[in-house]
Amino acid sequence: MGRFVNPDNKGFQAAVNSEIYVDKTGLLSYTNKVMDTNNCFICNSRPRRFGKSITAHMLAAYYSRGCDSERLFRNRAIGREESFRKYLNQCDVIYFDVQWCCTAAGSAEDTVSYIAEQITGELKDSCGEMPEAEGKTLPELLSRINARTGRKFVIIIDEWDALIRDEAENTEIQEEYINFLRGLFKGSGPVEFLHLAYITGILPVKKLKTQSALNNFEEFTMLGAGPLTPYIGFTEDEVLKLCREYGMEYGEVKRWYDGYILDWVPGAGEKTGTKAVLERLHVYNPFAAAGVMRRGI
Repeated sequence: MGRFVNPDNKGFQAAVNSEIYVDKTGLLSYTNKVMDTNNCFICNSRPRRFGKSITAHMLAAYYSRGCDSERLFRNRAIGREESFRKYLNQCDVIYFDVQWCCTAAGSAEDTVSYIAEQITGELKDSCGEMPEAEGKTLPELLSRINARTGRKFVIIIDEWDALIRDEAENTEIQEEYINFLRGLFKGSGPVEFLHLAYITGILPVKKLKTQSALNNFEEFTMLGAGPLTPYIGFTEDEVLKLCREYGMEYGEVKRWYDGYILDWVPGAGEKTGTKAVLERLHVYNPFAAAGVMRRGI
């Protein structure tokens, strides 16, 4: 168990311990489905206060071999899926929050090197005797670990776009960061050493000059979340249930916290030979919805 490599499940445990926790573990059924496929590169962008970090913590707690999370998941939606135990705490996970790393590094200029050095150091410690690992970049080290041991990785990045947003005028930092991500995720090498890549933030994948720097990532945005739509925020049914539990009038909650109307095709991509039926899904900001339940309107 490390800080960045195979972390524990404390982040997700804190979410589950909260007064209001709405089960969104069904998202794991999708990530399990795309593991080790060409669709394993996911960029899930959302507005602020829409549970991005909770989702990243959930993924880390579920996949990381650095913890035992069965009791956190077995009675939730993912616990009813056939794939539940196949990946539960069975993967080598690399998890980091770019915003946090920027603070820890002391400056935006030092952030990329800090991330690479910290993760590389933890990986080398976990490799034991592996002389050929010395002096290697992070992508090269991951490739060599995979070639020698067969280990593959799940990489989870929270606030992936922090340097893009906060250093919008500093093209040198942006290019260094995009090149770092390109090394992790582009080309034939990463396909060999990655089970899954999940990055989340406010912005969609950054385009550098005229070429997409990470065009192998599938975009899931507020305007096009596809199968992840029910996991973006609290659905109308979930808010109705909370209203009953807290004695709130749903109509009044809706009047003050109207939320978003998203297009959604239930079961899209899961069945063939069936006609797609477009539905409208009403979703609420989880932070606002939970807050009004605890404090009142």
